Amino acid sequence: MGMTRGQEIAAKVETFVRGRIVPYERDPRCGTHGPSDELVQEMRGLAREAGVLTPHILPDGGHLTHRETADVLRASGLSPLGPLAVNVMAPDEGNMYLLGQKASPELKERFLKPLVSGEARSAFFMTEPATDNGAGSDPSMMLTTAVRDGNHWVINGRKTFITGADGAKVGIVMAKADEGASMFLVDLPDPAIRIERVLDTIDSSMPGGHSVVTIDNLRVPADQMLGEPGDGFKLAQVRLAPARLTHCMRWHGSCVRAHEIATDYANRRHAFGKPLVDHEGVGFMLAENLIDLKQSELMIDWCADVLDTGVLGTVESSMAKVAVSEALMRIADRCVQVMGATGVSGDTIVEQVFREIRAFRIYDGPTEVHKWSLAKKVKRDWKAAQG
Repeated sequence: MGMTRGQEIAAKVETFVRGRIVPYERDPRCGTHGPSDELVQEMRGLAREAGVLTPHILPDGGHLTHRETADVLRASGLSPLGPLAVNVMAPDEGNMYLLGQKASPELKERFLKPLVSGEARSAFFMTEPATDNGAGSDPSMMLTTAVRDGNHWVINGRKTFITGADGAKVGIVMAKADEGASMFLVDLPDPAIRIERVLDTIDSSMPGGHSVVTIDNLRVPADQMLGEPGDGFKLAQVRLAPARLTHCMRWHGSCVRAHEIATDYANRRHAFGKPLVDHEGVGFMLAENLIDLKQSELMIDWCADVLDTGVLGTVESSMAKVAVSEALMRIADRCVQVMGATGVSGDTIVEQVFREIRAFRIYDGPTEVHKWSLAKKVKRDWKAAQG
């Protein structure tokens, strides 16, 4: 049997990431708030030359299937820098997907095209500060307002944990109009969107880091609204399930690599008269990694197949997000443990992968929120079965 289209693209991406991008992992331009834009553009130049830039979107603007995307994004994740280099990183990948599905031809030309070409980064302005009691995992708590003013909307509010806001050129802003939550496309930077500070967080793979932002009388032309007034939550749902799953794909790739590094260490390092891998306590951890990696891969592929039938896949993506993020955390933790002190040092990417996965258990909905939503489904289904 020959390779599928997704596997062929993934093989090219893997060769590129392992050969050209892994050496950048020690580049001093990788800071606490993510790699610099200069580094991102340098890596994207290499990806463009290698024919692997934005590999999940086809030349005609079509999109790989979710299942094909899974192969490609797992390959991209073999380095924490890989998804950035080939332009499949969050939040851009999810924003490209949403705009590809729902934006008008005019909005695609203006906002999607520079994202697909890898020239621009984007940010998705939804989460609000807990200190304001704004929308976090519960988007119905949205405090940011959008008020109509002639052929414009005027937006006011505060947002937080806005990934990539610092340096982004395209923004998608969620705000509440009289009709309900609505979504707007904006050019960045804009003086009305002020970055208060970039937060210091446990993770460090996303350019621009995560910002707290004040939106002060932002004027947006009415034709830059995505969909209709009140469509915000519906549009967010289009983006959320696939974006949760693509996170799983990318970090699965990173855990494959961390496992390779830990395996190499355990085979080379000797203690108490034999290689570490021959000590059951160590060998068994690596064996458990294999099982968790395979279960995660199957869960990702199962959910991708569901999304490929055209359904929203909210329940399935919640299940996959919980199962995969928790399994990847176990893998990353074991890799650190197998490598001992080396595992907590910056000498390999294992320590970074551990930090990224710890954050991933919260990003795109904490495990507990997904479990709560699944429990509500259990109750609904039970009630329905009672007739």
